[in-house]
Amino acid sequence: MESVDESGAVRDERQNHRLAVRSGIAVGLATAAYGISFGALSVASGLSIVQTCFISLVMFSGGSQFALVGVLAAGGAAAGPAAIAGAALLGVRNGIYGIRTAPIVGPGRWKRTAAAWLTIDESTAVGLAQPTARSKRTGFWVTGLAVFIGWNITTLVGALIGDAIGDTRTFGLDAAAAAAFVGLLWPRLKHRQPVVVAVAAFIVAAALTPVLMPGMPVLVAALVAVAVGLFNWFGRAADVAPTGQVAS
Repeated sequence: MESVDESGAVRDERQNHRLAVRSGIAVGLATAAYGISFGALSVASGLSIVQTCFISLVMFSGGSQFALVGVLAAGGAAAGPAAIAGAALLGVRNGIYGIRTAPIVGPGRWKRTAAAWLTIDESTAVGLAQPTARSKRTGFWVTGLAVFIGWNITTLVGALIGDAIGDTRTFGLDAAAAAAFVGLLWPRLKHRQPVVVAVAAFIVAAALTPVLMPGMPVLVAALVAVAVGLFNWFGRAADVAPTGQVAS
């Protein structure tokens, strides 16, 4: 009976491993598609193909990359400091993800260095969603590598396309950054607090856009999210059901 149980456990572990690999590859392929928009938008903002590819290779954080080139596209080189600051604010979340993924990655200096590079929204989500320690590790590494390879390839493709077509505004690619952010934000608007943060930040950014240099309204609007997050305004009522039970 014990050998039968062990055999079943091995089969389950192999099945979990295969599912983690499939999930990682699928997420990698889907995420890589955004790289084309980033590459084209980056070239449209004034960066070269080499600079665009270097950003994807070194920064490797989709939201931060879109924030960087989006501000540069609006304000040019003069908006560089604001663009960098905005990208850095978005990149802070990856450090928080690292706390969650550290037990999955395990010890080892080089392993943790590589994991820090690949700790993004997608690798964290797929890794933590797996049922066992081994499948969590598989999901994290497969997803991270799949996104990294695919993102850098499609960034190059997008940069070449953007460079070839010239004025990307003719094809609406100048709005790619805003569209990408809306796509990332929309699924998160499930509770009162995220909705309040999104609306308040939009109002602040829209009001300050005519009077501040490009990029600065986004930084000021980010303070709204920080304040609401620190004090948990509008959060308690949304997260706790009237009966006292935590809402699902």
